[in-house]
Amino acid sequence: MDTGAAARYPNQTMAKKPKPSTETNYKVIAENRRARYDYAIEDDLECGIILSGSEVKSLREKSGNITESYAAVEEGELWLVNSYIAPYERAMFPHMERRKRKMLVSRKELSNLWNATQRKGMTLVPLVMYFNHKGLVKLKIGIAKGKKNHDKRATEAKRDWGRQKQRLLRHND
Repeated sequence: MDTGAAARYPNQTMAKKPKPSTETNYKVIAENRRARYDYAIEDDLECGIILSGSEVKSLREKSGNITESYAAVEEGELWLVNSYIAPYERAMFPHMERRKRKMLVSRKELSNLWNATQRKGMTLVPLVMYFNHKGLVKLKIGIAKGKKNHDKRATEAKRDWGRQKQRLLRHND
């Protein structure tokens, strides 16, 4: 006579392991919150970035800043300009903090970015720098158009009205 679990529960199935999703399973290093206020983001794109070893170790300690940086297509390549990565103290070969860093995109995406910036007058704004689920540094850039002051005021008024609406609904219940 078998006293195992299969004999007691004949229709038992094992739980499936959840698949790692690329959107929710990442660790944010730096975020540019001001970008959504200053720009109307029309599309975004995930890019890889070429870093040295000391830069990656510094980013693991969350010492990076992308608020004053921008992306540009120069000489057929995509570059991240003016981003700050703090120097890693225990590095044998230290890096420059504000150097141009090459970003990795496909040729088709690069040509679309070039068309957006040169022909349509758009701007490439870094939104978030993060480690993805594989531990690689990725950068999400937004293809954006600059907002005028009246657009910023309209966005702020819309946000305030949404907050007031939520308060009213909460207090009426």
